[in-house]
Amino acid sequence: MPWKKIFCAVMMYVPSVTFAQKKVKEDNKPLAENVSPMKAAAPKPLEKTAQPTDLTPASATKTNTPTTADAPHKLTERSRKEKGDQYVPIAGEIAYFGKNNDYVLNYVKNYYQNNIRHFSTIKQRSNRYFKIIDRTFDRREVPLEMKYLCVIESAFNSSATSPVGAVGPWQFMPATGQFMGLVVNEKVDERKDWGKSTNAAAKYVNYLYDQFQDWLLVVAAYNSGPRPVMDAIKKTGKADFFAIKKYLPAETQNHVMAFIATATVMERMENYVGNSLPGNFNWKWLNVGLDKPGAAADTMPAKPKNPLLLRFSEEELKTMAIVEIKKPIDMDVLANVLEVDRRLLGKWNYDFYSFVDDFNAGEKVKFHLRIPKDKLDTYLEKKDFIERQKNRF
Repeated sequence: MPWKKIFCAVMMYVPSVTFAQKKVKEDNKPLAENVSPMKAAAPKPLEKTAQPTDLTPASATKTNTPTTADAPHKLTERSRKEKGDQYVPIAGEIAYFGKNNDYVLNYVKNYYQNNIRHFSTIKQRSNRYFKIIDRTFDRREVPLEMKYLCVIESAFNSSATSPVGAVGPWQFMPATGQFMGLVVNEKVDERKDWGKSTNAAAKYVNYLYDQFQDWLLVVAAYNSGPRPVMDAIKKTGKADFFAIKKYLPAETQNHVMAFIATATVMERMENYVGNSLPGNFNWKWLNVGLDKPGAAADTMPAKPKNPLLLRFSEEELKTMAIVEIKKPIDMDVLANVLEVDRRLLGKWNYDFYSFVDDFNAGEKVKFHLRIPKDKLDTYLEKKDFIERQKNRF
């Protein structure tokens, strides 16, 4: 039968990606918009001197407020080495930011000082909402640091509405929310439902990570839509936020920096939120991996190559089967039915969004779905079931 036809070759191309009906943030955004974008001045070169093991200066007076330097560096779910995911970078992680680290630290400093009271409010609200997000993100295998995206999107306000129609704690536009399985109509708007919208957000950031393989690029695409990010990558030939930063909308640049700042403060400086910083506080205490040469590489996982620039290995091609589909399917349902790692399917089908965008535009398109060869029979057997589950997330 036609739908059983198997293609034996992988089409190696970089598609144009749209799905860019993303919103422009409202002027009164709780966190991301409270700080004007900083000028991208050239960052100061990193100091060559090594950080001492005891990060607190000898002359420092002791205070009852604990310092982040006294506690081990929190990694939570950032690494996920077994999944091959990139960690979510926060300020001070020189293995990721390199020469831009000083610029990032300075941005976080200014951002914190301009939002001290707001961070205190967020901390008070976070206990309730982070439990919901952490539980969902853990189940969906999303790094828990990505929960701070909700903070800069809505500050936990489930009724938040933007001038262009983005609604809810995760600020979904109607079309994006519906594609992620939310009911959005005149009577029901599940974008305001904490449980359902958080589940949809986890699905959406996973889809974006499938495409970009970099969590900061995911944050950028969440704000602007994938197309501006893809266009910037094509223009520069690099899949790195700071390499493409100047080619992104100003709002998106600020959004990503606000995310880094918020994640840094909440992960590394939580004990200070609501309190004044000690007079001797040194923002470079947040640096990790400076105590000895090569320590940064030992401290954090290596930054992976982006599949937008380097596709599949020969080994992957040997284990890959390609089937043709004419309508979008839910990758999570597919992964569950085939009992395949969701991340693997996402990496292999990095261009899925291009197909979805063309399909939603009313074009007659086909997509070459890549699945493991040993799961082909299961797919053919369960194909009708998988397609019926498209809108049941």
